[in-house]
Amino acid sequence: MKISVIGCGYLGAVHAASMAELGHQVLGIDVDEAKVASLQRGVAPFHEPGFDDLLVKNAQRLYFTTDMAAAADAKVHFIAVGTPQSADGSADMTYVNAAIEGLIPYLSPGDLVVGKSTVPVGTAQRLSESVVSSGAILMWNPEFLREGFAVEDTLSPDRLVYGLPEGESGDAALAILDSVYELILAKQTPRLVMNFATAELVKVAANSFLATKISFINAMAEIAEVTGANVTELADAIGHDSRIGRRFLNAGIGFGGGCLPKDIRGFVARAEELGVGQSLDFLRSVDAINLRRRARVVDVVIEELGALAGKKIAVWGLAFKPDSDDIRDSPALDIVENLARAGARVIAADPQASGPARKRIEHAGLASSVTLTDDHHESARGVDAIVVATEWNVFCEEDPTAIAPLVSNKLVIDGRNTLDSKAWKAAGFTYRGMGRS
Repeated sequence: MKISVIGCGYLGAVHAASMAELGHQVLGIDVDEAKVASLQRGVAPFHEPGFDDLLVKNAQRLYFTTDMAAAADAKVHFIAVGTPQSADGSADMTYVNAAIEGLIPYLSPGDLVVGKSTVPVGTAQRLSESVVSSGAILMWNPEFLREGFAVEDTLSPDRLVYGLPEGESGDAALAILDSVYELILAKQTPRLVMNFATAELVKVAANSFLATKISFINAMAEIAEVTGANVTELADAIGHDSRIGRRFLNAGIGFGGGCLPKDIRGFVARAEELGVGQSLDFLRSVDAINLRRRARVVDVVIEELGALAGKKIAVWGLAFKPDSDDIRDSPALDIVENLARAGARVIAADPQASGPARKRIEHAGLASSVTLTDDHHESARGVDAIVVATEWNVFCEEDPTAIAPLVSNKLVIDGRNTLDSKAWKAAGFTYRGMGRS
């Protein structure tokens, strides 16, 4: 089947390559000429494990362009553009609206337009009117990608969610998308069919629940730090309860990235518009707890070192999570900037994200205080403290006896509670974890 994917950022580019992997002829469309040129060469414009190989493997079935008119030959059109956060916290729908408006002249009767972007509830119903006027059908099919596992999550998802219009058009949309996902459905992947509003809510509700679980254990970490409790042991204990589970109960410096922070704020803003803002008041606390954990790391460094002027600190991690170069709303990068503003000389290391971080550091006016590198060993030379801010395996598995001779002061702040504390203490380091006595 011929498919177009409108928007070739993280979501759209991975989706396009994955649809080609399923055997479809796929056209990726984006306004960013440099990004399109890179993808057309088979070079990923961002780091995502397995994505480069997928681009090369399916080059004969993939084509990228800036020309929306090229979509006229496609039968199915996926909308995968971004919905960034506006100044008031709401989702900015500029790109979604523009994608639909730009696509409509090239739609044919019977075409299927499939929304994948994370949008405020009510968006699909609003957009459906203009899509239907062209004779096409609109449905919503939210994505549930984890950065670092995006290819796997696209080709082997834990569920497929279909938000369908009512009546015969909904039946037609279901049949078409089933044919697109035929190989995925053949794996007995659950397919959940619902109306527009429910499908839109599934994504933001899922992200809000995950954010709440993370902030809950970080709130427990705040209590543990003043009572002498150990939040990791606490998480292990409550995680044995099958109603709770252990996943997403890792206390540390909190969540970041382009989804969870943005989505919970956008969800709150939409609830306010709908007149039910009180229903999501708790998400404001979730957001506040999350931001406090970033500040707490800087507080711990000051508790150990005193005033930071003249101090040299290594920060291991810039990306918001490992196996990614994504620095959007990254707790690690916030910590780098706040340490620098407090007077420290910061040497920040990340296997993939030092390049993307450079522009933000320069824009913040901190280039003279922050050095960026890919080599975490080099970052540790002569420092007064090491802060682990992103849980890359290369950091988690580091031998502290190899690091000890490099530093001036043996202090490690484990912002992700991911190091072997006994090994680091045995190597002579003062070890500080988050919520751990």
